[in-house]
Amino acid sequence: MFGRLGGFVFRHARAVLVLTLLALVGGGILGASAFGKLSTGGFEDPAAESSQARELLDANFGGQADLTFLVEATTGDVDDPEVAAAAGELTESLSSEPELSNVVSYWTTKAPTLRSTDGRYGLVLAHGGDEELATELKERYGGARSDITVTIGGASTASAEIGEEVGRSLAIAEGIAVPLILILLVFAFRSLVAALLPLAIGGIAILGTFAELSILGDVTDVSIYAINLTTALGLGLAIDYALLIVSRFREELGEGADRADIERAVVRTVETAGRTVVFSAATVAAALAVLVLFPLYFLRSFAYAGVGVVVIAALGALLVLPALLTVLGRRVNAGRLPWAKSTSPASPFWGRLAGLVMRRPAAMALPVIAVLLLAAVPLLRVDFGTPDDRVLPASVDSHQVGDVMRNEFDAHSSTPIELITEDDIAPAELTAYAAALSDLDGVRRVQSSAGSFTDGSLVGRSPADEAMTVVGAQRLAVYLTDDPHSTQAQDLIRTIRATPPPGGATVLASGITAGLVDSKKAISDQLPLAIVLIVLTTFIVLFLFTGSVVQPIRSLLLNTLSMSATLGILVLIFQEGHLASLLNFTPTPLNTSMLILLFCVTFGLSMDYEVFVISRITELHELGADNYTAVTEGLARTGRIVSTAAALLAVTF
Repeated sequence: MFGRLGGFVFRHARAVLVLTLLALVGGGILGASAFGKLSTGGFEDPAAESSQARELLDANFGGQADLTFLVEATTGDVDDPEVAAAAGELTESLSSEPELSNVVSYWTTKAPTLRSTDGRYGLVLAHGGDEELATELKERYGGARSDITVTIGGASTASAEIGEEVGRSLAIAEGIAVPLILILLVFAFRSLVAALLPLAIGGIAILGTFAELSILGDVTDVSIYAINLTTALGLGLAIDYALLIVSRFREELGEGADRADIERAVVRTVETAGRTVVFSAATVAAALAVLVLFPLYFLRSFAYAGVGVVVIAALGALLVLPALLTVLGRRVNAGRLPWAKSTSPASPFWGRLAGLVMRRPAAMALPVIAVLLLAAVPLLRVDFGTPDDRVLPASVDSHQVGDVMRNEFDAHSSTPIELITEDDIAPAELTAYAAALSDLDGVRRVQSSAGSFTDGSLVGRSPADEAMTVVGAQRLAVYLTDDPHSTQAQDLIRTIRATPPPGGATVLASGITAGLVDSKKAISDQLPLAIVLIVLTTFIVLFLFTGSVVQPIRSLLLNTLSMSATLGILVLIFQEGHLASLLNFTPTPLNTSMLILLFCVTFGLSMDYEVFVISRITELHELGADNYTAVTEGLARTGRIVSTAAALLAVTF
């Protein structure tokens, strides 16, 4: 089958290239609109209790605060008459904004949670729910005003700034990566023309996937972070597949230069390396496809982008690349480096290494396994969270607002646990319920229409309490003593949900902590099935590829070990903060969804390289080579390809 495909591409090479060019133009036009259709959310289960509670808050109480206006007194404190007057004007202006709802200000409520401990800062909270609006408000209200300075943060502002940062960072990253990769590709392929081929396939994969995401963005929610995976994985897989295809073509072409030699080389390349690409792509796509099982559209988005970019990169390698090689012929070696004496993929170093390992397997393998196990140990200490303003650089407004909120305010004033009831509740029962909640460990204060409670006792009433009730519904805000991502806060959510509701009413919990608990449950519920499907599909693909039962089992075990080491290093660096000052980031609990994504990507790419190596070993074995020769010669011909591809993929990411 692959031989016939190679022959077809050879005979219709120019037609294939013309159709590809037309598809690229259409895909580029369509893909350019993808960015405006993607969003920064997707970390919560839409069917979870926290999502339902948020919908009720939006419908009955104007929504949960997602805009934080941090007001800093230029002189004195927030209670000085001049500061209060300026802040009052700000509050009135925000209250008159038609797009804003649920505007709550320290200067109208005197709520202690809206004032910093030193009196330097006060808060105005509002619900907008629109990233574009957040950007507009930041331009209109941010900065110095009379007697105050206003800095705007909150979830909507952070989302808008994340979108801006992704676009800006992506441009910088690609501006660095593409020229650097081209230089490295020239050294890897030892010629300029051959080095350009992976970039051509990568461009096809990326533009094609952008077009796919643009179409999906019209019909479903797609995360903007899918863009990052598309560019990195698209370029990386294009390099992998092009290295394999071009190296095999050069090998098959040998010294031949006439049309018959080129046809034989193209057909044989597609027949061997093309088959490897198909099975390699199948393993990566299968690992990424299981992400559609999860209800969080952040993860589903990576399935859309990942499977799309893998399939398009594979099609480019199977159809477009052989067509280019047909047209180029021996000119694929044009622009050869002066010192490059040979373009043979065989590497004596990798052959000698394979021979050494086979002579002393235990002595070589055990130290490597020990290092991987040691790297995996930090995974036992993993903590989970959801992204917030701390994913942004510390110089960005929403990150600065978040730092002030975490360090200068007694309670997490803009991130309480929000409770909402769907029933009328007698005042006495509501009072008892609010008092009971305020007496729980980890609760600093509970605000309700019955007043504010601390340590089980009523501490006062304010005008803001009146907004905590509407006909048929009650709202309670539970302010925490701990970070909303902490284990203590998550335990508190479970305790609150287990607390008997007042008068038999239905009480739903929302907020960052509730969303985190629900997201972890949504992931853990589907994770066993996802793992089973990844293992099963990988086993089947490798069995069909090699005809062996032992090889898939060995691959699964060793790739699980390398994957665990990868995740352990992530915990060590990004959660526990090692190298944080060097890499300039804020350590936080690891994003639950990101770990699942990395599980699938790491597992898929590990299998990708497995297939590269095993394919050549199997081919030699089937041609009659003994085990030792097949392994040493197979690694000699693939070791440089795999190590070069891995290094280039690392640069890409």
